[in-house]
Amino acid sequence: MIAGRGTGKPGAAGGPARHVPVMLREVLSRLSPRSGETYIDGTFGAGGYTRAILQATDGEVIAIDRDRNAVAAGAAMVEEFAGRLTLVEDRFSRLDEVARALGHAQVDGIVLDVGVSSMQLDEFARGFSFRGDGPLDMRMEADGPSAADVVNRADERDLSRIISTLGEEKFARKVAHAIVEARAQAPVETTGRLAEIVRSVVRAKPNEIDPATRTFQALRIYVNDELFELAEALMAAERVLAPGGRLVVVSFHSLEDRLVKTFLAARSSAPAVSRHAPAANASPSTFSLLTKKPLAAAEDELESNPRARSAKLRAAERTEAPARADDPLSPLMARLPRMEA
Repeated sequence: MIAGRGTGKPGAAGGPARHVPVMLREVLSRLSPRSGETYIDGTFGAGGYTRAILQATDGEVIAIDRDRNAVAAGAAMVEEFAGRLTLVEDRFSRLDEVARALGHAQVDGIVLDVGVSSMQLDEFARGFSFRGDGPLDMRMEADGPSAADVVNRADERDLSRIISTLGEEKFARKVAHAIVEARAQAPVETTGRLAEIVRSVVRAKPNEIDPATRTFQALRIYVNDELFELAEALMAAERVLAPGGRLVVVSFHSLEDRLVKTFLAARSSAPAVSRHAPAANASPSTFSLLTKKPLAAAEDELESNPRARSAKLRAAERTEAPARADDPLSPLMARLPRMEA
């Protein structure tokens, strides 16, 4: 929900940003919150969407964030909206389980703002940004391997695949080779050193992003299992949304948007069936599209919030059909590198 989540454009991993919720007007318009209803903000961050929903209605919000720092910082907002906001430290891939644990079999709307928050980028000790030197961490949670672990342990071929696929870096092989050569001299443990290694083989061009941006993006997505979390969150949203409930997703990276587009396209039309199979056996659509094409940020927002430039919003409304068991994203996910548990 914070400006700059997952952006792959200028400033994504380098420039300062205010904690401004991206495309707030468009999110509220498509979410259309109403009094007496319950909503899930699956990416609480600094609470921009949550606050707007709570101020627009007398309903409730279940806010989720896997970053314990964000949850701790949100304590004052929980107190401010006493009884109407529940803030949970968890992954948004489990949003249906979180809702059920709080006594909600169904909810009326879900908003997801995918990627990294500007708060995380601005905390150099978290290792997300190359704007300031810090430990090469990048974990949204405190558990599991860090980016430094990946950079120093993965073989060259795996590094190249991670950087190429998740960062869409065309010089991934050169970057991976440079990393392996550098770590043979000394472990790569800081954001500054990794950025220097990347810049040594990927040259900057005028008016383009810093050469290190795509490599940092790839490592962050990989370390936090972000695309797999998103895929599971979309399925979870389908299971917990009430008929007429709305799903709004803001993404900043082409791979994220591709997952959302593929899922909603599959769920807004009945799956193809054989001409020999009865039409009655086809599963009905579980979503109706509210956005035929992704929405982009308006010009006035781009002027005040440059990180919104790569944002894309897609939205859909839940039908009365039961959630499907098939997974339309599995073919895409099978091609993506994923950290072993």
